[in-house]
Formats: sequence, C-alpha cells, structure tokens
Amino acid sequence: MGQKYALTADGDDSDFWSFTHEAEGFFTPLPGAEGARRVHLEGCLPQGGLLRSVRHVGGRRAMAGNAWFDLLDGDGATMGSYFVNEVTVVDVKPSARAAGLVDLTVTLWCENALPGAERAWGLLRAGQLNQAGMWHELAAADRHAWLSVALWSREYRRQGRPDAPAGQVFALDGRQIVDRDSFYCAIGEAVNGPGGYFGWNLDALYDCLRGGWGATTPFTLHWDSSAEARMRLVERVPSGDREVVLFDLLVGILEEQGVSVVLR
Repeated sequence: MGQKYALTADGDDSDFWSFTHEAEGFFTPLPGAEGARRVHLEGCLPQGGLLRSVRHVGGRRAMAGNAWFDLLDGDGATMGSYFVNEVTVVDVKPSARAAGLVDLTVTLWCENALPGAERAWGLLRAGQLNQAGMWHELAAADRHAWLSVALWSREYRRQGRPDAPAGQVFALDGRQIVDRDSFYCAIGEAVNGPGGYFGWNLDALYDCLRGGWGATTPFTLHWDSSAEARMRLVERVPSGDREVVLFDLLVGILEEQGVSVVLR
C-alpha cells in the first residue's frame, strides 16, 4: 500500500492516529533546536486524537500530544519506533495520494531521529541491508546514525532468534575501524550480521556482553587487522582513576567479560 509510517498515541495503543506514506523532515532537525522537527506527513487518514487536533488547527487544541512514530516495512510490519513529543498540527490540505486522504504538517520533538538514519531505514525496508561493509562508505557523522538504526531495529531484524550459544567464534574486520563508532559498526556486524548491533558506547557494550544481544559469553573474537585499528584508536579515555588508550580499553572490557580476543 506504500504506507511507510504510523502514529499511535503514547499510553493508549487503542488510540491509533494514522498511517502515512511519507514523513518529509522527520530526520531533519530545525536550525538551532536539535530535537525540534517540522514534518510533512503525506497521505494521511487522521483518526482519534490526531483527527481532533486537525479540527483545531491554529488553536491550543491543535496539539495532539505525545506519540509513537513507527517505521513500517513493505508488509506493514513495524521495523522500529521513535517516541515523539508534543505533536501539533499546523496545516492540513487535501492529498494528491488518493481521495479522502490529507497531507498534514506537524511540529514535534524527537532527539533520537538522527540525521542520516533515513538511508539505513530505507535499505532495511527494501530488504537491501544484507551485505557486509555497507557502513564503510559513510561519513563519520553518519556512522552514529547507522548505529541508531541498528539499535532501534534490533528486535525486528532478529525476529525472536536466540543468542548464539557460548563458545562461538566471531571475526572482527579491523581494516575500517578508525574511531569509536566504526568499532561499534564493525563488532555489531561481526556478531549479528550486516546492520547488526552490539553496542554504541561503552555502557551499551557492557550490556551486550551480559547476554540478550546476539552472543553468549564466553566466546572468541578474532580481531583481524588489529594492528591497523590499534594505530587509529589512540584516543585516551578515562578508566577508573587513570586514562588508557581506547584500543586497550576495548580489548580489556571484552576480555574482562569473558571474550577471548585473538589479535591478528
């Protein structure tokens, strides 16, 4: 049907607001306000709280409230969701999509919808997020957005698959590891396949190593081209009462949590 997104009121799953074909501007923060968005929702059939807001455009009751913004695959299944605050209808007009549908312009707040994430969601929706190394070409600023999609789509992509059992061997390709985000892109892919997630900061890495995120410790990690990665991960980061090199800290965390790291 071409419906890529859906909105449902926060706190009341029965208060479904609308499907929409497009959501232009959702991943584009307004200047000077990182979380603020002005979003053009194309091809809507407003219901519930959103319909009530449409009827009051220009007034205080045009604010529908908080909601969940779902991203849908080609079959209408939810790939991932973002929490959005203060959805307010500021314009409504008939849609060229079909008779009876409208195009809405809304303002909302969502800090987690990172610029650059839309491309990864599009690949996932099209079934094309299926090759190793697809993140290699990304600019540094876009790798964090790639990781956010890996996180928010994790349950959809795993489809209830259990963690790999203890004793597994994973291969980490170090050739493209140049900073923190590229390390997390690489280890997510090593453990969970293309577009996979296995942390996107140190706290999240600890969480993933405790189980429930694709792998069960103890396991073995073959870190290929580790010498190249070591030369790049030279940032000094706090660890307890001292500072250590990022490469050494990452290896230390992995080994501390039951991972046998083989540097190759």
